[in-house]
Amino acid sequence: MNKALYLKFLAGYLIIAVFGFFIVTAGGSILVEQRLEHSISEDLYQEAHTLAENDIVKNDISSSSVEEIREALSLIANYKGTSIWVINSDGEIILSTRTDISPSAPISIQGFDATQWGGNYYQIGDFYGYFDDVRLSVIAPITSEMTTRGYVAIHYPISSLYEERAGILLIIQILFLCIYLLTFLLGFIYRRYIHRPLEQITKGASEYANGNLSYRIPVTSEDEMGYLANTLNYMSDKLNRNGEYQRKFISNVSHDFRSPLTSIKGYVNAMLDGTIPPQMQEKYLKIIAYESSRLEKLTQSLLTLNELDIQKRTMHMRRFDINEVIKTTAATFEGICTKRKILLELILSGKELYARADMEQIQQVLYNLLDNAVKFSNDNSTIVLETTEKSGKIFVSIKDHGVGIPKESIPKIWERFYKTDASRGKDRKGTGLGLSIVKEIIHAHGQNINVISTPDVGTEFIFTLEKAKEK
Repeated sequence: MNKALYLKFLAGYLIIAVFGFFIVTAGGSILVEQRLEHSISEDLYQEAHTLAENDIVKNDISSSSVEEIREALSLIANYKGTSIWVINSDGEIILSTRTDISPSAPISIQGFDATQWGGNYYQIGDFYGYFDDVRLSVIAPITSEMTTRGYVAIHYPISSLYEERAGILLIIQILFLCIYLLTFLLGFIYRRYIHRPLEQITKGASEYANGNLSYRIPVTSEDEMGYLANTLNYMSDKLNRNGEYQRKFISNVSHDFRSPLTSIKGYVNAMLDGTIPPQMQEKYLKIIAYESSRLEKLTQSLLTLNELDIQKRTMHMRRFDINEVIKTTAATFEGICTKRKILLELILSGKELYARADMEQIQQVLYNLLDNAVKFSNDNSTIVLETTEKSGKIFVSIKDHGVGIPKESIPKIWERFYKTDASRGKDRKGTGLGLSIVKEIIHAHGQNINVISTPDVGTEFIFTLEKAKEK
């Protein structure tokens, strides 16, 4: 089997691994950083705002209170990993957790202008050139009596944010790799339960295409692949049997055509070369006519079987009186039955009994069964044609008192061209197709036909028909 599908699957899997890891790393880094930046800035601003509302910070920043305030701010700053400033209204640092600054010796911030922040409560940078590294800075105004007295500023090292981002991103990457490695099982499952069975099924289809219908696809699972393999194996068996049947069919047809043709050709050539004198030609012309009749009947039977294959799809289903059809069919055998002193006894259910079927095809069934019954009945015997009704179905029975059928031959009588030994002795003109035609017609109607027979006692054929609904 071509490995293209499996290789495409494997290549796709590897591509997803590379690009997936890149997307998780790059995209995850950006998203985590944005989320941390937003979260940390909000937390810092809340802290700054809380400090700005502190009474000591608002009203009593003096040299005597600086150490107390610095100690309180340092606890917060150490916990957050930040530095905290108090800036007066002139933009001077008067208190810091990281540097000893007092209100009496403030440090001026060049270019500081709180109005430039606008609606933003945080910025990322070096805070007007004060820091050597990048910080995330927030400021909250210190207001008293509607007057801005200064600002509380909190500075967070952006490197700490990156470290926290890296820790979260590492967890995400590890989870991605773990999940992706687990999905590797999909490749094994695909290889084990899809790709390999497909290879075997494809090989089987190739064997069948090359005429090896005895090949068996070795897929035994209970899933869809197993079902497909079993279906193909079943199909190959059917095709193999059909092939054997066709070979047997052609052999039988050839044999049944060759015998009368050989006789006809032999007698005609004998007449032409004078081997058979004119005074004896009438005898052999009768033989030729008889053999020609056999050929005509065989040809007609084959045409009938061919038509049945088409009529299975185009049957003319209609309502008709089966009792009347039986009477009409039986009347066609009155001549031969009278000659052989065979009594046709009709036991019909009611005056009328309506069936729903293709009437012409059912006439063919009745004719073939009655023709067989007459051929194999003993002289001075009785043939019974009976109809009964039960559970919405009509049962039609044709029973003779003749040679019967051996038990071992009963399953074979429906095969085309099959003849029992007794049949070959009494039915020299038969084609062996009559019962095959009967079975094809009955099964095309979705009905059943059965046979009961005892050698030297007689045979009974019983078939069913759908009862027509009352008008």
